[in-house]
Amino acid sequence: MAAGGCGVCGAAAPKYRCPRCREPYCSVPCCRQHKAEQCAARRDPSADSPPTSQQPGAGTSGTPGNSWSVEDILTDSDEQDRVPLQKLKLLGESEELKDLLRNPHLRQLLLAVDQAEERNSLMKKYMQEPLFVEFVDCCLRIVEPPEKENILPE
Repeated sequence: MAAGGCGVCGAAAPKYRCPRCREPYCSVPCCRQHKAEQCAARRDPSADSPPTSQQPGAGTSGTPGNSWSVEDILTDSDEQDRVPLQKLKLLGESEELKDLLRNPHLRQLLLAVDQAEERNSLMKKYMQEPLFVEFVDCCLRIVEPPEKENILPE
């Protein structure tokens, strides 16, 4: 594997890590190939225990041996964009966001982004869609409310 590259193809920058052996990979196809051919955990039954870097309160997939943490999907450069769990929970409580998500067109856009190989380019395209922009703005207002710096005191 090239330094800093995907542990499977070696070409792309890794975005994820195997929850069992912590090997970095860049995409779903590389993940599948890694699980099928390369995963050291498949050959080592003791690797079925969760990674030791698991943080308390981090999400898990709910199945033994398939534990994962935020560190598995965020790189050091992504850390500054990490949203605290308390703020993420606010998304589920927002009636405005729930109303937006009732729109079948928005749900179709979100599904397309979730399933896309090239998410970045698709996100750029969808940021031209007023409905998608409204959704993104709503999410941002919830997790990062605008500062009241330009409001004059009464």
